[in-house]
Amino acid sequence: MSKHPPSSRQRFEEYKQEFLNRDGASEKDRDSSDKKRQRKSQRDRSSWTLVREFLGMLRDHRGSIIFSMATLTVATILALIPPAAVKLVVDYVLSREPLPADLPTWIPREPWPLLLWIVGGILFISMVKLCLHIWGRWHATRVTKLLQMSIRKRVFEHAARLPLHRIQELKSGGAASILRQDAGSVGDLVFGMLYNPWRAVIQLIGSFLVLAWVDWRLLIGAVAIVPLVYFTHRTWIHRIRPQFRRVRAQREEVDSLTTESFGGVRVVRAFGRQHAETNRIMRGNHVMGRQELYAWWWSRAIEMVWETVIPLATTGLLVYGGWRVLQDELTMGDLMMFLVYVLMLLGPLATLAQSAAAFQNSLSGFDRVLDLLEEPLEMESGPETKKIQSSEFIGSVEFKDVSFRYPGADGWAVENIDLAVEPGETIALVGPSGAGKTTICNLVARFYDPTNGAVSIDGTDLVQYDVESYRRLTGIVEQDVFLFDGTVAENIGYANRRATGAEIATAAKIANAAEFIDKLPQGYDTTIGERGVRLSGGQRQRLAIARAVLANPKILILDEATSNLDTESERLIQTSMSALMENRTCFVIAHRLSTIASADRIVVLEDGKITEIGTHQSLMELGGRYHEMVIMQTNTAALPG
Repeated sequence: MSKHPPSSRQRFEEYKQEFLNRDGASEKDRDSSDKKRQRKSQRDRSSWTLVREFLGMLRDHRGSIIFSMATLTVATILALIPPAAVKLVVDYVLSREPLPADLPTWIPREPWPLLLWIVGGILFISMVKLCLHIWGRWHATRVTKLLQMSIRKRVFEHAARLPLHRIQELKSGGAASILRQDAGSVGDLVFGMLYNPWRAVIQLIGSFLVLAWVDWRLLIGAVAIVPLVYFTHRTWIHRIRPQFRRVRAQREEVDSLTTESFGGVRVVRAFGRQHAETNRIMRGNHVMGRQELYAWWWSRAIEMVWETVIPLATTGLLVYGGWRVLQDELTMGDLMMFLVYVLMLLGPLATLAQSAAAFQNSLSGFDRVLDLLEEPLEMESGPETKKIQSSEFIGSVEFKDVSFRYPGADGWAVENIDLAVEPGETIALVGPSGAGKTTICNLVARFYDPTNGAVSIDGTDLVQYDVESYRRLTGIVEQDVFLFDGTVAENIGYANRRATGAEIATAAKIANAAEFIDKLPQGYDTTIGERGVRLSGGQRQRLAIARAVLANPKILILDEATSNLDTESERLIQTSMSALMENRTCFVIAHRLSTIASADRIVVLEDGKITEIGTHQSLMELGGRYHEMVIMQTNTAALPG
């Protein structure tokens, strides 16, 4: 019996113990633990490294950022003026003290006109500040959205070019999580790292200057609180980013499981596993919820410190200031103004400390994005790589002592393969499952490069060509057909974005798909659903064949391309397929041996090695493995149903 998976509580306890052990462990032990936990592409980046990387991404938006920060600076300075009005109102309006003689004569001297003048000035300054603030914030928000779109584009383009085995590890749900959550949080750094901290810094400096002007001794008491920012950061903040990173990794896992379950919903329902799938996904959700609550408590510790410190500091300064007033060393207006500026001083400090948690959360998303962007691309083009032109392409393919092992696998998928294919020749690959047929087609399509040996096209090693330009000359029809959630015409036209409606219809006729397409509700404009779910297996496969026809490839790969077709449909498209394969180099995989009898040569594979090669007639006369497979299928077909 299979062992039950650990509960969400057990997984969370392991997670919590890991973070508690990080503090007591040595740096070497932590590094060793991290290497086991993280992907090998991940780096242990400092916050400053991430900040530099982020600032580099803002180069194209420098003008908007500078304008936004400039308007924010002016707006924040203007916000420091109204509190000074408290002193004027208390000392010269409510107390009816005479204004200092050195003030301009156009300032009213009577209490009521002076009050109206002060209120009008505050209202005017507030409106100017509001306009500047909104104008600058709009530019910052715009940069945020542009940056998010730019990062998401980079992440998608990079992820789409990762090696196949890495994409399979990532899964569609995991990729969507990185695009939506992690890449989206990069844009949030515009506010979390620049805009909001800059406003706090300007307000902090301004408040310092005003307080120093009012009473430097009171200022010393306020400044004594500043070291708490460093203390809270060292005590809590540096521990939060790894937690947020793990939360995001857990969210990626949950999204992947959810996408996988919905993608296989027919299998889930067929075996009555809805409840089991729900439990599997919810275990991951429960772990994520516990991790989020754990990170929440670490974040709240900072808030509790500051929500305790600010009232205590304000009370202490009020007692000291009140005593100075009783000693006639300060006016009541000075004290009131001082307390307002103290709050304006402590507010930014608290904001900087408290927003650090959100900042670290965004940094953790940026960290994961950089991990992905630093992963090596599939077959990157170099200075010596050349693009292959269709007009120059002849179509000969040669395997020279090719061996290949899939990443992470122990054994060889194919070994010591030598095979020369002439232009326009059709090669049929036969053999039992796992013999290496699909692997050879993958090497021809250059989904992978050989581990040893070389695959040559027209006498040139395939690795010397730009992979994108080469793949534009190949067409593939696989047994596991993938169609997009769009119309019939869009799916056929995917092979050639410039194709006309007439060309799409012609390709459909060649693939024997026009008959069922014409019967659909909207014909070629009918939406077929995700993965073509509204079509039968045979209909999906015929659309895939039509797509390959429209691509007009120089090299055609048919991997069980007619396996889902009924006998009549298969017979109808054989002539069309023969026309499609004419004058093209073709590789055909078929378990139904009757479909490949007309191939120029048949290659028999077993355990990743070529055991026989020849025409159908020569191999039948040889009486070897191919002869056995044909006889076996013939006898099986002859059995009564």
